[in-house]
Amino acid sequence: MLASLAEGASEISHFSAAADCRSTLDCFSRLGVKIDIQGDRVRIDGAGLGGLRKPRRTLDSGNSGTTMRMLAGILAGQKFPSTLDGDASLRRRPMRRVMDPLAQMGARIQAREGGFAPLKIEGAALSPIDYSLPVPSAQVKTAVLLAGMFAEGITSVTERVRTRDHTELALAEFGAHLDQESRTIRIHGSPRLKGRSLVVPGDLSSAVFFLVAAIVLPESNVVIHNVGLNPTRSAVLDVLGSMGAPVSLVSIRSEHGELVGDVSIRHEPLKGGSIEGDAIAQLIDELPAIAILGPYTEQGIEIRNAAELRVKESDRIAVLTENLRRMGAQVEELPDGLRVAGRSAGRLRGAEIEPHGDHRMAMAFAIAALGAEGETVIRDSECAAVSYPDFFPALERLVER
Repeated sequence: MLASLAEGASEISHFSAAADCRSTLDCFSRLGVKIDIQGDRVRIDGAGLGGLRKPRRTLDSGNSGTTMRMLAGILAGQKFPSTLDGDASLRRRPMRRVMDPLAQMGARIQAREGGFAPLKIEGAALSPIDYSLPVPSAQVKTAVLLAGMFAEGITSVTERVRTRDHTELALAEFGAHLDQESRTIRIHGSPRLKGRSLVVPGDLSSAVFFLVAAIVLPESNVVIHNVGLNPTRSAVLDVLGSMGAPVSLVSIRSEHGELVGDVSIRHEPLKGGSIEGDAIAQLIDELPAIAILGPYTEQGIEIRNAAELRVKESDRIAVLTENLRRMGAQVEELPDGLRVAGRSAGRLRGAEIEPHGDHRMAMAFAIAALGAEGETVIRDSECAAVSYPDFFPALERLVER
């Protein structure tokens, strides 16, 4: 997104083949940005902050809530109308949380009743605001900061709970003027972004499935190289460590503002524990992988204050509960989380898993199945391609070793 708004060309290496990322590229192609894809290298000829063109058709975000919410912030400040839509799952996800602050800035956005996609956005001259996030959300924070680039003056976002800061780091890398004081981030309007050559580190939210696999299978030892270790994203490593997992980090370095390094983990029986409070915001994508560890721990795992899981690609609390029970786990579903009994409740057994089209559910239960007794069948397993098209071949190669 930032490369598309920059002046000059950017080359992004190790670009993900995930469907979500391709949806973003497709949207910007329709907005007139020249994009060339060669394997995992993407060249983007930036249009500049005012260079996007009116799309001829609806912009399709696919399954990507990140694309829709963040792009809404950019489109709100354009001089042309546009429409953002997505698949059936994305049409069920709440967009009012991003529409409200953008409306405060002067954006004109129409949606279906209740604030659901498609979003019809009339470009408008935006005004800066000082916005406090009512719900911790890096996507909403990003949408406001991106819209702030099209406002005259300084736009600020204050968050009660710190969320992932990839956007702030990337904005600074491209040359935007940001100030940060405690939990408040300020962006100065009308920046001149400059094209860059960048390397994307490995995604920790995807890597965590293999880390958990090492915990599930005895005598396992896994090393994953060149993983992003941004402190606002690596809380999952602290959680696994607190439960007894021997996690090691080596070769840590900074690349383009992001911490990168190698992560190693080996099998060790875990004690389990409770996850709740402010930590949830920095673990929201990793919670499915943590939850399926419950039957492999001594005490089990309890997750609270995570009602946000109910408005992801699926109701992840309900889907985790349903499928863990199918595998024989003892699970108590809670309004804002779940409680999964430990290994004393019995070993998991193979079952037919319904991920409800949710990529993280498909991957999480593939890992749960590694230690289960009998065969597990995951329906609609191709939904993993939303974030990790190569997940099942990669898992097969890893298990064969």
